[in-house]
Amino acid sequence: MRLLAALICCATATLALADRPITITVLHNNDLHSHLEPVNISRKPYGGYARMATLVKKYRAEDPNPIFLNAGDIFQGTLFFNVYEGLADLAALNAIRPDAVALGNHEFDRGIPPIARFSKNAAFPVLSANLDFSKEPSLKDVVKPSTVLKVGGEEVGVVGAVTEDLKAISSPGDTVSLKPIVASVQAEIDALVQRGVNKIVLLTHIGFAEDIALVKKLRHVDLVVGGHSHSLVGEATAPGFPASRGDYPTAVKDSTGRTVYVFQAWEWGKLLGRFKADFDDKGEVVRVYDAKPIVVDETIEEDLAVKSVVDALKRPIADLGNQPVGETKGEISKEPTATGESLMGNVIADSMLEAAKKQGAVAAFTNAGGVRSSIDAGTITYGEAIGVVPFSNTIVLLELTGQEILDSIQFGVGKGGRLLPSRGTSYKVVGGKVVEVKVGGEMLNVAKSYTVALNSFIASGGDGHEVLKNAKGKRIDTGNLDIDALIAFLKANNPLDLKPEARIVESR
Repeated sequence: MRLLAALICCATATLALADRPITITVLHNNDLHSHLEPVNISRKPYGGYARMATLVKKYRAEDPNPIFLNAGDIFQGTLFFNVYEGLADLAALNAIRPDAVALGNHEFDRGIPPIARFSKNAAFPVLSANLDFSKEPSLKDVVKPSTVLKVGGEEVGVVGAVTEDLKAISSPGDTVSLKPIVASVQAEIDALVQRGVNKIVLLTHIGFAEDIALVKKLRHVDLVVGGHSHSLVGEATAPGFPASRGDYPTAVKDSTGRTVYVFQAWEWGKLLGRFKADFDDKGEVVRVYDAKPIVVDETIEEDLAVKSVVDALKRPIADLGNQPVGETKGEISKEPTATGESLMGNVIADSMLEAAKKQGAVAAFTNAGGVRSSIDAGTITYGEAIGVVPFSNTIVLLELTGQEILDSIQFGVGKGGRLLPSRGTSYKVVGGKVVEVKVGGEMLNVAKSYTVALNSFIASGGDGHEVLKNAKGKRIDTGNLDIDALIAFLKANNPLDLKPEARIVESR
């Protein structure tokens, strides 16, 4: 009888534990892009894995039931990735131990082998519910659609998802396919709910606006932690920071009318998202509070263990990264001016044209999404330059008709993948329509053929540029890297003294 009573008591206690209210703290970041070290904004350092580690350790010790999530795009953006292909990030992240990581699109930039090595050796779950790996054995049993975390005696389901544009903007190859995001994510959520998990976090790499749209089509989601759009939301301000693009959190109604809370934490580890959520005994969120992104600046001490990992990995590449390649009299910003052009985009396009002139190019275009970083005034290092064009794209010469050029520019303006032109080439946008296109200093003739320099990404249809991908004219991949063209241009035009040139003029 005593044994039976003890078993009943134990079972009752276990049941009560599974149904109790709980407070969970969520720490999160996204779009780190191999920025293991701090980056300078207005000459002040922000981010760095060592400071991230300090904050995560602090809140894991102080906050109730903490979990740490990363919403993808760990790969690509600095010399650390160019040399180590994600293994440098993995070494540091294995020391910090996030509770779950979602795959981003840039994880596939160099095909399957780098992300397979990363995922196989990760000390944390790597997630994506809307990717089909059934034909890719190196990822089939490694990347999972979801994971269940044990938090304070409760179960929290985390479901991953990646942008449906993956095939257009990265290189996953033919062995990885996309599943419809709403159906695949909802199926995974339903499977978790069926097994009794009633607290669900959606960990996405699809973009802030896309998160909001997705939530409206789903049910049983409580929290969304996202990435991809590099959105700064909430009250996080410092000199040089962009304006906030929304509330932290942003409350959205799902398909059943329940409130779901959406979060994002900008980029490069410059912020650490942090909030607390109270769940009732039915797994419903009754309150989100203490919600504010934390600015990761120099007031935060660096974790010595993680810093030592980063320093050791940096030694083989430090000399190359610190090598000066030029100077600029003012900041070269990647952000669009009031008229729509980008100074950094101008420099990249000009460098591509200069590299391809001898082979007949009369103009060059780069894609706005490929301009990855700004450069502060002063000395420009190799490491900074490669942070601007980190993808190791080659320069492709493509013979295009004037009509194909016009159609491609118009597609970029209307659908994404905006094309940024070299000097002497320009266009106006009035009410969303492209007008007054000049190529090589002359008004565009839609019936004429032009030899144009493009990076290999957009020449092969990246960012959805099907016109460029399917162009029937002569196509030559020069094999010359865009980073080499940029370095040569910076050295030849030292120092740079740039001003807007109205290459793109946009008005409503």
